[in-house]
Amino acid sequence: MDIISILIAWGPYLLGGIAVTLGLVLSALAIGFVLGLPIALIQVYGNRMLRAPAAVYVWFFRGLPILVLLFLFYFGIFPVMGLDFPPFVVGAVVLGLRGAAYQSQIFRGAIQSIAEGQMTAALSLGMTRWMAIRTIILPQALRISLPGWSNEYPEILTDSAVCYAIGVMELLTRTSQIVSQTYVTLPVYMACAGIFILLNYAGMQVILRAEEKFAIPGFGIQSG
Repeated sequence: MDIISILIAWGPYLLGGIAVTLGLVLSALAIGFVLGLPIALIQVYGNRMLRAPAAVYVWFFRGLPILVLLFLFYFGIFPVMGLDFPPFVVGAVVLGLRGAAYQSQIFRGAIQSIAEGQMTAALSLGMTRWMAIRTIILPQALRISLPGWSNEYPEILTDSAVCYAIGVMELLTRTSQIVSQTYVTLPVYMACAGIFILLNYAGMQVILRAEEKFAIPGFGIQSG
């Protein structure tokens, strides 16, 4: 069979893999954001009792390969906790937990780039520390962090293929199953690579538009 015939015959199956891959990526990005932002705030504004576990969290998830983390949670931590999650959930959670460690450092750098005088001025006007963070610091920090945060999309997209190892039916898993059924190797894997490149390009275009829209003068991408 030629590659065109294979792609037509297996097209719906591959589309299902694309949907699972995008589901992994979007879920992981959301988990990473929800956890990464509080960790960044703790590291910048928290006391020593809070900063220590946050630092350990970042060190742990940045220090282990994604494959080791997947096996650790899928075969170890979750079963020991009595949790029987399907492979997709484990993959999304692990990618998200790891992403949170990286995103927290992106947000931390953005927060620390804002002049301390802004916090001082807010406190002098009678604002509480949390009110100043929520209304003055975070709106700026999130916009400043966009160029750095945008790197998370391609990172998680490529890492999602490793979820093949725990049986997530994502794009690479389905591609390998097509190869095992058709015995056509190189063209099918090249088609898979092309799909990943297209997903990467499309996602980055969306993020770049967001960067241009929310950019603060002096930070990030400047319009030409």
